[in-house]
Amino acid sequence: MQIKTKAIVLSALKYQEKSLIVKCFTEEVGVVSFFVRNAFAKGKSAQKMAYFQPLTILDLDFTYKNKGGLEYFKEVKVAQVYQDIYYNYNKNCIAIFVGEVLHSAFREPVVEKDFFAFLEAALLWFDTHDEVANFHLILMLELTKYFGFYPAVDTQNSLYFDWEEGVFTNRFSPCCFDEEPTFLFKKLLDLGFSTDQKVFNNRDRKRLLTMLISYYEQHLNDFRKPNSLEVLKEVFSN
Repeated sequence: MQIKTKAIVLSALKYQEKSLIVKCFTEEVGVVSFFVRNAFAKGKSAQKMAYFQPLTILDLDFTYKNKGGLEYFKEVKVAQVYQDIYYNYNKNCIAIFVGEVLHSAFREPVVEKDFFAFLEAALLWFDTHDEVANFHLILMLELTKYFGFYPAVDTQNSLYFDWEEGVFTNRFSPCCFDEEPTFLFKKLLDLGFSTDQKVFNNRDRKRLLTMLISYYEQHLNDFRKPNSLEVLKEVFSN
């Protein structure tokens, strides 16, 4: 089947000396992994490495065999050139972290155009705005809508958040955040990309990030803490 689709790069793993294995979230057929020959070679036959940085939005043309193996690009080009993400150190660190979260979270071939549209719009917002210190937190929370474990907001008036059940409760258990972190979590639920971003300090962000990682680990099988987690915490430590 010939597929022409937009795609978002989730990860790129070097294979041998000159090649890459690239995992993408495509608009048309969900998550697909590609083998890219000569990604590190020189000359006309080489694929441009800049195409495969985390979260790059691509236009792809490929023959989709859908046999569980690696696919091959017929044509690939950048669909949207970011203006700031790869030139701003803080944004680049966030982008690497988000790419790792998505790579780990996508365990099944999700095909949902609304999901793709949301993620693409979020990344374009991220590229064009300056107040982005909470971006990864808002995004991780919003992604739970698509992965199936968004918190039950109708219970939000309760004191504690039960991360196992995904509900707020007045009965504390070992699976609950205590009162202060639950208050932070409620504030995050009310925060959008376009609202005032100065509601958290760096300590709050680090705490919320730890909570969200725990929430993902509870609800997604084999979810692994991103390697870039400590780097991201360092970025917001001052």
